[in-house]
Amino acid sequence: MELRIFTEPQQGATYDDLLAVARCAEDAGYGAFFRSDHYLKMGAVSGDPGPTDAWTTLAGLARDTRRIRLGTLMTAATFRLPGPLAITVAQVDQMSGGRVELGIGTGWYAEEHTAYGIPFPSLGERFDRLEEQLAVVTGLWATPPGGTFDFAGKYYPVSDSPALPKPVQDPRPPILLGGMGPKRTPRLAARYADEFNLPFASVEDSAAQFDRVRAACAETGRDPGELCWSNALVLCCGRDDAEVARRAATIGREPDELRENGLAGTPAEVVDKIGRYAEIGSERLYLQVLDLADLDHLELVAAEVKPQL
Repeated sequence: MELRIFTEPQQGATYDDLLAVARCAEDAGYGAFFRSDHYLKMGAVSGDPGPTDAWTTLAGLARDTRRIRLGTLMTAATFRLPGPLAITVAQVDQMSGGRVELGIGTGWYAEEHTAYGIPFPSLGERFDRLEEQLAVVTGLWATPPGGTFDFAGKYYPVSDSPALPKPVQDPRPPILLGGMGPKRTPRLAARYADEFNLPFASVEDSAAQFDRVRAACAETGRDPGELCWSNALVLCCGRDDAEVARRAATIGREPDELRENGLAGTPAEVVDKIGRYAEIGSERLYLQVLDLADLDHLELVAAEVKPQL
């Protein structure tokens, strides 16, 4: 079981805040630093000083970190055209020496689209666009050097593209897909994903969705063992109940609710909960850290949870 750090900067964070967390995660031995891709805060927080762009952040971290992997949970397909997205990810992969991963989804938060003038089509069309985006991004990266790429898409037709630049990673940066959609999500994952991720899902719901993706793999003739299986859960760990309660209060949650729906409690409780996800095949956990100033939180989990996994 690999542990990764996952942040939500739209809730209020500067680049320097994110850099501090990424460097702490790197020094503590976490596998990766991921961030959300949102342009509007959620809930009662102020969101100050305002949103930061996910791929601008990752480009900076590519130069300001050394070893830790970097990625998005999840880039919204509505935010970017697939050709420029392929260029951006390939460039950041080069800047990082091959440490980038692309998590991508349909986009779901309507209010952030209206707040910044981004079109927000119906869910069916968003899935259609995501499927074309995946075809274009992977097709551009897979085109041999010196060749050209064409794609007869409804939304994103591509003609005579030089398909440059190329990422450092071979055959490509890993692609993460996820979510609880019962039909199209498993089919897209079976075709395009290197990792399948479920955010904030119970053990039981995760097991059911993992089975749907495995079935979709079987239908397409793909070995489900080729995919990495992962979950994302909010983190609230403390040395004792008092520290758990303090951390829960800081992020506006209740300890009992977090124990039920997240990854919360003492290190022993957290290890036990992780074990339940491991039993259904989860291989990575993205620890959603909501108090970015509490670096001791990351160090505690690295010291007292990670060695037991």
